[in-house]
Amino acid sequence: MPANLTPQYLKAEKWYKSATSTDEKILALQQMLAVLPKHKGTDHIKADLRKKLGKLKDTDAQKKGCGTHVDIFHVPRSGSGQIVLLGTPNCGKSSIVAALTNAKVNVADFPFATAAPAPGMATFEDVKIELVDMPPITADYSAPGQVGTYRNCDIIAIVIDLSGDVLDQIGICMDFLESRSLLIDSKTPAHDSQGNSLGKKAFCICTKSDIAGPGALDSLKELVEHPFEFVEISAETGEGLEELTGTFFRLLDIIRVYAKPPGKPADMTDPFSLPAGSTVMDLAHVVHRQLAEKLKFARIWGAGVHDGQNTQRNHVLNDKDIIELHFGK
Repeated sequence: MPANLTPQYLKAEKWYKSATSTDEKILALQQMLAVLPKHKGTDHIKADLRKKLGKLKDTDAQKKGCGTHVDIFHVPRSGSGQIVLLGTPNCGKSSIVAALTNAKVNVADFPFATAAPAPGMATFEDVKIELVDMPPITADYSAPGQVGTYRNCDIIAIVIDLSGDVLDQIGICMDFLESRSLLIDSKTPAHDSQGNSLGKKAFCICTKSDIAGPGALDSLKELVEHPFEFVEISAETGEGLEELTGTFFRLLDIIRVYAKPPGKPADMTDPFSLPAGSTVMDLAHVVHRQLAEKLKFARIWGAGVHDGQNTQRNHVLNDKDIIELHFGK
């Protein structure tokens, strides 16, 4: 029976063959297993992949057992979402993080000033969003293990310097993303049938708008076939930064909900962030997992409802709703 391998599998296989580190090879093999068609014709391929994966994991475990291993590219999630920057040397990634967060980043005019991920917390209104600066990539080099940071984030932000060679920059970034099956596209969905994460949302941050030549952004848009959003900014003048944080929030596709203890005012300073489409019951699980099943009803204040009206567990929440949860015994 023929294997009938999909374009998604072939992309993952290409990534595996080009991987230079054990961690990246493991990620690529896991991706190959996730997208491998499931029928009798692929049973031998699955067995071979699992054998390779097992050997790599054993080798990796032995190396890590020889001493303390710190994965500098593992960035624990924080805030309401994680956005990781991707770009070539001196494209302005660090300047974005410096302008929007309190992170200590190395903003310099020379290449490769950023050697490891540098996370910081950006703010959209009252929502905290994690923004991660990363080492730059070139046509010939990306740091081993770097792809794992992109694989685990919520959104990839491609940073393009409008005052530079936009064709070269976008070509390098797209090759990096497509060769590793990191983008959501017609060949790579967001998740496979088992719910494993595959492609990521991405958009373009176009920097140095204050010194860019006329028509630079239009030229970039003509070069890109992928339906990206483009946000034009200047970290130097502050132009576009407010729009940028709003884009973060919108692309994360989340809502914020304010909790109100019974008989007390709502806490309007520290909202809960939930995926759009979440229900009252979803909020209850976030607020108190053990008590969630004892939820009797909730009262709600917000758009399209009467203030303080009772609502059921399956009521779909809107952004900026205020919810008062009532639990039974």
